[in-house]
Amino acid sequence: MKRQFEDIKAITDQQTFERVRAYFENLIQFATRNGFLAEQDADNEYTREMGRIAGMLADYESIYIKFSNLKVKNPLLITIEKEMKKKKLNQRQTADLLEVKENTFSQILSGKRNISMKLAKKLYHTLNIDPKTILEFA
Repeated sequence: MKRQFEDIKAITDQQTFERVRAYFENLIQFATRNGFLAEQDADNEYTREMGRIAGMLADYESIYIKFSNLKVKNPLLITIEKEMKKKKLNQRQTADLLEVKENTFSQILSGKRNISMKLAKKLYHTLNIDPKTILEFA
């Protein structure tokens, strides 16, 4: 294996980052194709080189690249939306069924408002939402 970028200890510019990243990706592809990553805890020249390069890439990313936070939708809200779709209910109909104002229900679905115990019970009885999901994510 011909190692590259041995003369650098840290990546400090975008151009070098892109070149090192391309080398890293090629290294992974080669090692995968040739079975050097077949074992879960493989320790060979390829895994050691990938570790060295991955460390430099990660350091550069943490210092120079700003990632926006991923927003993950609450599993309870996803479940409510699935039940609405299954029952062919729109937001207004669902709010009426649950005996809450449409505006309140809209805020709940957008994650801006919490679910009360009273509404949690209605979700269970009216939309058949799993109580474990309600308890865990309300």
